[in-house]
Amino acid sequence: MSQWPSAKARRVLGALLRIGWRIKRESGSHKTLAREGWADVVFAFHDGDEIGPRMLARLAKCTGLKPEDL
Repeated sequence: MSQWPSAKARRVLGALLRIGWRIKRESGSHKTLAREGWADVVFAFHDGDEIGPRMLARLAKCTGLKPEDL
């Protein structure tokens, strides 16, 4: 079983902003996030979208997000 729960995109984006990511640019539902020392990440979810455990794990690899950050 995955250590990641499902979460709403709004909650995940909030967690990313709390751990140091910032919105670099935005076009519709696509937000480009930037953080010093990391490659830019495109966050392409609407606020109400449910993000599953697999996608959260993939997002965590490139952002440093941890389950306790949610």
